[in-house]
Amino acid sequence: MNARREARAARGFAGRLAGRRGELLAALWLLARGYRILGFRLQTPQAEIDVLALRGRTLAVVEVKRRTTLAAAMEAVTPDQRARLRRAGASLAARRPALAGASVRLDLMALAPGRLPVHIPDAWKGA
Repeated sequence: MNARREARAARGFAGRLAGRRGELLAALWLLARGYRILGFRLQTPQAEIDVLALRGRTLAVVEVKRRTTLAAAMEAVTPDQRARLRRAGASLAARRPALAGASVRLDLMALAPGRLPVHIPDAWKGA
């Protein structure tokens, strides 16, 4: 393997590790606020859900983004991706009897180096 490929593989590994750490931090943040974590990195035909959490009768499909600003984190999730994530959450809720009747919401957990996580429930309401 040449040096360029090795560097690229190392960056990819570091990125995946940072993503997993971010998802764990997001889950801990949500747990501390009364959410029950139902899953991480859930693969569905529509999309991969970073964190699936439940509080009361609200099922939160949480997209975790590490960016330097909140605005950059919000912009990093495209309208197409938001639609796929909403469909994925609705599909999961429909297949699990315990989630029957739960409202599905798309949340953002924005992470930035040196800052506390920012959880935005229903981040793209109406969008």
